[in-house]
Amino acid sequence: MRLYAHLIRHVRRVESHKVINWGGIRLELSLQFGFGMMEHCRFLVRSWAGGTVVLSPRDMTTSQMSQLSADIIRSGGEVLVDPQLYLPKANHQRLTSHDHWPNGGGLHSPSELPRVLSALAERNNECGANKVILPGTLASRIDGTWISATELILDAAGRAGMNADQTILTVALGSDAVRDNRQVELLVEAIDRWNTSAIYLIVEPPSPSYLVGDPTWTTNVLDIVASTKLAGKGVIVGYANQQMLFAACAGADAICSGTWMNVRSFTQGRFLSVEDDEIKQRSTWYYAPHLFSEYKIPTLDIAKKIGLLELVRTQSRYGSEFAEPLFTVPQPSLAGFTEQHAFRHFLQSMRVQAEEYSQPSFDQSLATYRTALDQAEATLTQLRQKSITGQQRDFLGSECIDANRAALQVLEQNHGPRLRRAWSKFAG
Repeated sequence: MRLYAHLIRHVRRVESHKVINWGGIRLELSLQFGFGMMEHCRFLVRSWAGGTVVLSPRDMTTSQMSQLSADIIRSGGEVLVDPQLYLPKANHQRLTSHDHWPNGGGLHSPSELPRVLSALAERNNECGANKVILPGTLASRIDGTWISATELILDAAGRAGMNADQTILTVALGSDAVRDNRQVELLVEAIDRWNTSAIYLIVEPPSPSYLVGDPTWTTNVLDIVASTKLAGKGVIVGYANQQMLFAACAGADAICSGTWMNVRSFTQGRFLSVEDDEIKQRSTWYYAPHLFSEYKIPTLDIAKKIGLLELVRTQSRYGSEFAEPLFTVPQPSLAGFTEQHAFRHFLQSMRVQAEEYSQPSFDQSLATYRTALDQAEATLTQLRQKSITGQQRDFLGSECIDANRAALQVLEQNHGPRLRRAWSKFAG
């Protein structure tokens, strides 16, 4: 009882902050915190005069979380705390050193679960978070056992006095679970009855690929998003890259993305290894938002030589000046385009795209995104004919265009009538 009373005090403090409201037809880009992102978050939130940063215990100490949160809130932004309890056997030293990490009893033990929730509530209070993301373990299979374990967390939060309007439930899914239609049906049925304001959806890709060309996977991701929205709950899609912009067509509230690939695509290894991106060999990539594709800078040199560079140039409507020097110097590789420029350009462009694909009606959103796919495909085909590709980050070469089109077709067929009627309700 003492632990629960301690938790209630912290939850009430969290509830005293401004409340995030789910609903609306505007897909937002939130910043998924990763290694080395503190200054990027500060800069972008100041630039945008708002925005949400999803904090990462794996990449921050408690003092860093509190300090960055204060800076973000002063700049008009908001924060959420990702518990990152996806893998019970995670051994990343920074992550497991946090107070909310379960002890030997495990997350779901009767004694440990209230302690974990209490520690999370305290951390959220210290960071000034508006809502509490409840933990959830990665489902290698969605079945009765996993659903019951998830409901234990919701029940414990309710007994501790956590208002459902103030909680977001982590729903983390392994790739095999996402690809199994029956398992997705079980999940959707469970989400409909779960007492929470929103889900924080984490979907593992079916291969190590950065972009996914599997239409079953993309179709089921949109099915989960749309079904959750139609159940009256918000949806935040974590660890997202440009492919997840299609979630706007299903009414998602936010997608979360960051700098390195490991915060743009969920990988279990990120929580099982002490290696960070800064010690890996890396290249600087330029994002062409109208093509949904990224290119290494030497590739831009070749495009310049054969007169195709303008095809990959970012238009002014994206509000990013970070990449402009690539197109105003005689040779892109001499433009001084740094990792900092690349990351901020990517996130600024993604933010504008998220807004563009969120239209006043379901049909408008669908048409806008489909038109963008058609235009990207035409230009990418022209570039590919001249051997200008983005390799594993090329939307055409990775078969993402066909996979996303298939998902949109099924979305329209299965959920279109209800989404058309509900779209105005999403707007509040």
